[in-house]
Amino acid sequence: MEEKLIHEINLLHEQVCDALDNPVRVMILYSLRSHPRFVTDIADELRLPQSSVSRHLKVLRDRGLVLPRRVGSAVYYELTDLRVLQALDLLRDIMSDRLHRQVEIADAEFGAQRGTADASEAAS
Repeated sequence: MEEKLIHEINLLHEQVCDALDNPVRVMILYSLRSHPRFVTDIADELRLPQSSVSRHLKVLRDRGLVLPRRVGSAVYYELTDLRVLQALDLLRDIMSDRLHRQVEIADAEFGAQRGTADASEAAS
């Protein structure tokens, strides 16, 4: 594997993946999808204490995923790059497809087992 790719993967993990390893932070990013929001608005939407949301926003801010803007004594946040949500949407699509395939496999196995059981009952 080339050195540049290894370096980029390590940076990606350090700067982005670590920030996304908590579902609350992912939900915060989605809450900022349509427009910038104040911390209190995010906390209300997610039904979390403001202090918790502020801690998660600090991680996202330190990783460069959100940008704070001060308005008087209040701070609102916005996404720095919508592509992060596009990447998350792609990952959600992959997960959804995988889950659908698992359901199809389970349905096929259950149907095959049921067909065998039905045939055994009919033979009795």
